Amino acid sequence: MTINQKLATIQTKFKSKKSRFNSFGKYHFRSAEDILEATKPFLLELGVTVTINEEIISVDPLPMMQSTATITDGESIIEATAIVGVDLNQKGMNVPQQFGSASSYAKKYALGNLFLIDDTADSDATNDHGKKKFEPKKPTLTSKTDPAYEKAVQYVKAGGKVETIKNKYALDELIEKELLTL
Repeated sequence: MTINQKLATIQTKFKSKKSRFNSFGKYHFRSAEDILEATKPFLLELGVTVTINEEIISVDPLPMMQSTATITDGESIIEATAIVGVDLNQKGMNVPQQFGSASSYAKKYALGNLFLIDDTADSDATNDHGKKKFEPKKPTLTSKTDPAYEKAVQYVKAGGKVETIKNKYALDELIEKELLTL
């Protein structure tokens, strides 16, 4: 088997759950360590090794770290890289923690690039970091005894649309069906 075939085997059989939870952002994620752990069963089976090397590639105006994930069978190699900036203004972290955070992030994405881990639905793609726009919850209309139900009936009978009511209320399925039959 060529190194390309060995890598393709890992890429198609690879499974790593998002087993970690970020309580600040309220999402699950996988770490570089989770990815490496998931590759271990393939190493002996396919006769490959996986390594990660990191280097600082720039320091001005912002430290930039490059992480390179490599797979080799001793004859051929395939590499994938990821480059991240080190946020030296990250609150609540000292400098070693800032570099460690960037390192973890770079490793995770270098491995993701190598093993074709699709993180489009991953936390980093969807996390709003606590800045989610507040959207008030719609009141529900679930009972015929609710005074809003009678108003909704009168509105529909007068030619109003149920869709307009749905913009204002979260309708119970039975209530919606009844309004649609008026």
